Amino acid sequence: MKQTKAFYIPFAGLKLGKHTFEYNVDNKFFESFGYQEFNDADIAITAELNKMNTMMEFQFDAKGTVNVNCDVTNEPFNQQIDATMHLVVKFGEEFNDEDDEILILPHGEHQVNIAQYLYEMLVLAVPQKRVHPGVEDGTLDSPMLDKLEELQPKIEENTIKKEDNTDPRWDGLKKLLTDK
Repeated sequence: MKQTKAFYIPFAGLKLGKHTFEYNVDNKFFESFGYQEFNDADIAITAELNKMNTMMEFQFDAKGTVNVNCDVTNEPFNQQIDATMHLVVKFGEEFNDEDDEILILPHGEHQVNIAQYLYEMLVLAVPQKRVHPGVEDGTLDSPMLDKLEELQPKIEENTIKKEDNTDPRWDGLKKLLTDK
């Protein structure tokens, strides 16, 4: 977790109002959390802090790419990331981060660590099913796609004809419905 020290924001000396912090996240950030699903990452994050008398509000915006493997072909590709998150920081008797959108810090704290919130926002911004854009538009030439095409079950014409023919008993029942 050495990488996350850069994500501590000391708010005690800041004036009331809005303050902007910028971060560039690479794969080392995710590895510090033990997350190894990405081959590479290049994400720019803007954290805007709005400090008020009794609370603070964060607005996180992230844009960039993560290199992941396709779930269909296992080919690596760059997945676009575009994520936003809103976090409210309040002060109370003890630390409480049970709510996803509200963080309660004990009175007397002078800094907040936003690394965990950024990590969760970025991991959740990647789609669960990762499909290479070349698979969707048919431009990817991969031996895996050729093998999937070869192993695809064949539809016989006899099964199609059976679906067109209906049971005459059902036809009689359908006639009763239309006779009303």
